[in-house]
Amino acid sequence: MTTEPVSSGNYLVLQAWFSPAFPIGSFSFSHGLEWAVEAGDITDRESAEAWIGDLLCHGSGMNDAILLAHACRAEAARDGDCLRDVAELAAAFQPGRERLLESQVQGRAFLDAIMAAWPPPQPLLLTQVWDGPLAYAVTVGASAAAHHLALPPTLEAYLSAFVANLVSATIRLSALGQSDGQRIIAALLPLVRDTASRAKIASLDELGGSCLRADLASLRHETQYTRLFRS
Repeated sequence: MTTEPVSSGNYLVLQAWFSPAFPIGSFSFSHGLEWAVEAGDITDRESAEAWIGDLLCHGSGMNDAILLAHACRAEAARDGDCLRDVAELAAAFQPGRERLLESQVQGRAFLDAIMAAWPPPQPLLLTQVWDGPLAYAVTVGASAAAHHLALPPTLEAYLSAFVANLVSATIRLSALGQSDGQRIIAALLPLVRDTASRAKIASLDELGGSCLRADLASLRHETQYTRLFRS
């Protein structure tokens, strides 16, 4: 299936959806970074950039982008069977309890905000064919299609927000300062574009990753003694 949303991306809409003002609670999740900082895996700009960059290219960032792309195309084509399969796969693909919570909470909050303030011009097929856990990436992809937003800028905006939120968490954990955080974001923008381009054409068979240390970090965070974040 290759159907795409029919109109060009509205960058103002994407800026609003991925701004800190959009109420999805992303500030309360660290994606396992809190344990990585405590364990000494992340201590400075270089180690934070390497960790986040690996997640972006070889871990959950790439996987989320692939799932987003497939959800977007399925919603645009009104293919309920495909959309249900993607939603189910996204829910099952989380490596642990807290990562599942992180995805579900943000997915549900994103959908609630969309329906309250950005209702799509036609009913969202995702909510008609799937009543299970709503993964954030799938909800974004379906919502973008329902609003006729083009896939490439949606992927780039999603991944940029992914990087920015992880950088923000690392700053709040006192592993680096604001200026170093901005240097990381600037350095990773080319990887954001590359990951978005690869995800746009990737099949679901390409889901996977090689960021085992990050998956272990999210699991170990579940029993971390002192915690600021929910994941």
